[in-house]
Amino acid sequence: MPIPLNADALSQLPEGVAGPAYDRANLRAAILHVGVGNFHRAHMQVYLDRLFAMGRDHDFAIVGAGVRPADAAMRDRLLAQDCLTTVVELDPSGLSARVIGSMIDFVPVEAEAVIAAMADPAIRIVSTTVTEGGYYVDAKTDGFAEGHPDIQHDAANPDQPRTVFGMVLAALRHRRDAGMPPFTFLSCDNLPENGHVASRTVTGLARLQDPAFADWVSANVAFPNSMVDCITPATSDRERAMVRDRFGLIDSAPVACEPFRQWVLEDNFPQGRPAWEEVGAEFVENVAQYELMKLRILNGGHAAIAYPGALLGHHFVHDAMADPRISSWLDALTRREIQPTLQPISGVSYDDYRELIADRFSNPEVGDTIPRLCLDGSNRQPKFILPVARQALSEGRSFEGLALEVALWCRYCAGTTQAGEEIAPNDENWEDLRARALAAKDDPQAFLSNALVFGDLGQDPHFAEAFGRQLRSLWDTGVEATLAAYVRG
Repeated sequence: MPIPLNADALSQLPEGVAGPAYDRANLRAAILHVGVGNFHRAHMQVYLDRLFAMGRDHDFAIVGAGVRPADAAMRDRLLAQDCLTTVVELDPSGLSARVIGSMIDFVPVEAEAVIAAMADPAIRIVSTTVTEGGYYVDAKTDGFAEGHPDIQHDAANPDQPRTVFGMVLAALRHRRDAGMPPFTFLSCDNLPENGHVASRTVTGLARLQDPAFADWVSANVAFPNSMVDCITPATSDRERAMVRDRFGLIDSAPVACEPFRQWVLEDNFPQGRPAWEEVGAEFVENVAQYELMKLRILNGGHAAIAYPGALLGHHFVHDAMADPRISSWLDALTRREIQPTLQPISGVSYDDYRELIADRFSNPEVGDTIPRLCLDGSNRQPKFILPVARQALSEGRSFEGLALEVALWCRYCAGTTQAGEEIAPNDENWEDLRARALAAKDDPQAFLSNALVFGDLGQDPHFAEAFGRQLRSLWDTGVEATLAAYVRG
């Protein structure tokens, strides 16, 4: 008989389910995390759970926080089960489940409560997973989007912020005025040099509010870069049923993820940090190269298989990878055009990493979906694909496959698969993207002229010519023939 997950269940977990190997009553919070989604619970919470089980750093437990309506729903689910999460590792050789106990509270999803929690002197790290598009980056300049309405609101109303960055600044102001040291701001989002991006957004907003305060933030707050990696699909009824039927737990918010994790960080935590290196994290001087490797080969690879996968009718990522039309395209694009833009890393083989990524994508137990990979292309393409194309152009390297990837996204945005089935909207700018994609059948520039996505890249004549040629091929000869032509070289 399945049992509901909560603190009382820890003493009677079903056979085969591991639980916290420490007394949660002895944990004390020092990390406030904004954006308690699946990835955070499969990644940082797991590292801390392992560390706590070693008897280490019990004063670095997590308090959850959020700023969106979805965060409030997650808070309700997690508080009902005492902030416990069942994490299922989807290893093809055998699934395993563990109840993770490293988070001990979740503050109300209200600006006042979040600010008060950040201002608590016990909090030494504020970390975030707010998605790649949540940092107010201007696509045209790649700088701080100070004109965004949310930023303008927080600039004019520093005591009533809407954004997480406005809340961070309000809390930092409280701490400065009280003579307390600032917390470290740790971004755990998939962005190149995510610490630098976070610093630019926080200090940029601070400068709009109070230039002197911005100077204090710049001089006193640490923003370490980090690279995070663990494929973590969205939770659906499939995962909830698996946890119930296979592992005997009723968990309203379980997490299923691959068995692989990687975390590479700069060691820049003035107020202290957990000994994450004891449980597999890597501390290095230059995270940027590791970030680019992951963002371009893994995240860029996800984008590369997402749109042909959808157009050819695949639902699961592992099924797309089993299609030689798609796996051959991914391998060719990565070898020819993505890897050459990366600087060497001592002790790292990009060929081995490329093969590792292909194996991870092919894991049938993960059940990751093509619709998830297609989600939010207008934010993801500028992060994972377009910078590679810009660099290839500037260095005189091949960019034909990158132009094809963008053409595949455009063909997808036209709203139908190759078989004529309708594609459901999955981007906040879907209507505009669809109108542009349909117009691009006759005028490819109609898609590339979207400056919010492409910036100046859309005006580059060489890229525009390649994009137009590939898009015409997709419409005239189809996805399979176009991919095959590229693979043949």
